[in-house]
Amino acid sequence: MKIKNLTTRLFFIGLILSLGFLTSCSDDAPVVQEYDIVETAINTPDLSILVAALQSAELVSSLQAEGPFTVFAPTNTAFQSLLDSNPSWNSLEDIPTETLKSVLLFHVLSGNVMASDLSDTYVNTLATGPNDKNLSLQVAVTGGVMFNGDAMPITTDVMATNGVVHVIDKVMLPTNIVTLALNNAGFSTLVAALTDSRHTTDFVSLLQADGPYTVFAPTNDAFQDLLDSNSSWNSLGDIPIATLDAVLRYHVFAGGNVQSSQLTDNQVITMFDGNDITVDLSNGAKIETTSSQSVTISLTDVQGTNGVIHVVDSVLLP
Repeated sequence: MKIKNLTTRLFFIGLILSLGFLTSCSDDAPVVQEYDIVETAINTPDLSILVAALQSAELVSSLQAEGPFTVFAPTNTAFQSLLDSNPSWNSLEDIPTETLKSVLLFHVLSGNVMASDLSDTYVNTLATGPNDKNLSLQVAVTGGVMFNGDAMPITTDVMATNGVVHVIDKVMLPTNIVTLALNNAGFSTLVAALTDSRHTTDFVSLLQADGPYTVFAPTNDAFQDLLDSNSSWNSLGDIPIATLDAVLRYHVFAGGNVQSSQLTDNQVITMFDGNDITVDLSNGAKIETTSSQSVTISLTDVQGTNGVIHVVDSVLLP
C-alpha cells in the first residue's frame, strides 16, 4: 500500500444529495475550522485513542495532506470496545500494524462528504482488498443513519482545513462478502437461501474463505419473482434443496475478483456450478444465462475483503 498516493486515489461512488434528516446536524452552514483533520482530532479529547492509532499506523502525515478527506472518527469508547472484542488486544500495540492501518483507512473517503450528501449506497474507502481495489463501506439512511451495518453518527460535519470529520460510536471493520450481504436488508432473502438448514453445502463458510470471489447477488425482489414463477413455491422452503443449491452456485465465480472494468462484451465466465454466463454490454450491463435469461446488473463493484459483489435484478437460472 503506497500511503503517499492516498490523496489522489479513488473518489467515492454513488452519492446523491438525498438526506434531509440527520439528528446530529443543524440547518446552519458548518463552521470552517482552523485545524486540519489530525489537529481537529488532537483538539477533541474523546478522539485521543484515534490520534494514538493514527500515530501507531503511521497515517498522521497522510491525513494532514491537502485532501480533501472525509473521516469517520470513532470515539475512545468505540476503540475500547474494539480492544475488548479480542482477548489478545490489551492496547493498540497488540493490534498488528497492517491490520490497524487497514481498519483506519476503512474510515476514510476521498472528497468532502457532508451529512446532507449521504444516501442509501456504498462508498469507496481508502482501505484496499483483492487486486488493491478499494473496499466498500455501506451507508444507510432510511430508518436512521448507519454505517457498515452498525456504526451510528454522534456528531457530523466537523469541518477541517483539509476535509470533514463525522464522529461515530463504533470502530468499523473491513467486511467480507458475507458480511456485506448480511448488513444489507435488500439481500435478506439471499442470506436466507444461503443459510437454509437443508443445505449440505456450508455456503457461509465457503464465502468467508480467502477467495477472492465474484458474486452476482439477486435482490429480495428478484427472489420474489422466482417464487412467483412457480405456483407451488410460496417460500424458499418450497424450492427443492438440490435446485436451490444449484441456483446459488450459479451466482458465484470462484476464479477471481472481477470488477466491472474487467467485464467485456461477450465474455464467458464459468460459474461455481460449472455452467457459463455470458456478459452482454451492447445495451447496458447484462448477463445472458444458459436458460436464455437476459439479466440486468443494477449495481457494480461492491468490494469486500475477499471478493466483489455485483447486484442483479433476477435470480440466475442454469
